[in-house]
Amino acid sequence: MLAIRLMRMGAKKSPSYRVVVKEKLSKRDGAYVENVGFYNPTRNPAEVRLDLERVNYWIERGAQPTDTVRNLIRQQSKAQAAESQASA
Repeated sequence: MLAIRLMRMGAKKSPSYRVVVKEKLSKRDGAYVENVGFYNPTRNPAEVRLDLERVNYWIERGAQPTDTVRNLIRQQSKAQAAESQASA
C-alpha cells in the first residue's frame, strides 16, 4: 500500500521535509516512488509547495496521506482557491 508522507531533510535542528509517495511500511528516509512537494516549517509563515495535480493522481490510485500531509494539502488547496478568486 502506498502512503503520501513527509521525509525529513535538512541539517540538525533545522528540519525541512519532502512530501513523497512511498510504500507504507518502508523507512521514513528510505526510497520513494515520487517527490510531490516540499515543506519547510522553520520559515515564518511555513513554506509549503505541493504539486496538487500529482497528489490527487496518487490519491485516486489508493495512496493514503498521513494526517500532517492531509492538513498541508487542505491548506494548499485553500490558498490556491483564494489566489484564483483574487486574480479573477
